[in-house]
Amino acid sequence: MERVHGIGGFFFRARDPEGLANWYSQHLGVSPVPADYEHDPWQQEARPTVFAPFRLDTSYFGRPDQMWMINFRVRNLAAMVAQLQNAGTAVEVDPETYPNGLFARLQDP
Repeated sequence: MERVHGIGGFFFRARDPEGLANWYSQHLGVSPVPADYEHDPWQQEARPTVFAPFRLDTSYFGRPDQMWMINFRVRNLAAMVAQLQNAGTAVEVDPETYPNGLFARLQDP
């Protein structure tokens, strides 16, 4: 069986696509899509990726109008949280340590 080997793209609607792409680049290090094929897009490291549909009425994502959620892997969660908080982004750190790591939750603008 052929298998997906990571996130090859993630596409979603935004009121200000350029501004939001810049926010992801500035605060999370996810570079915007290049304007041509001579430059590489953002690269993720090869690690497991969970792909899981949720019920429409789930409260797990937060507000009912939030239609998607994505997990990003980072090397140092504490440093990422501090970076985001210093930039004025509210971050909720999960105090539990799970077998697959630590987690924090934030909402992009």
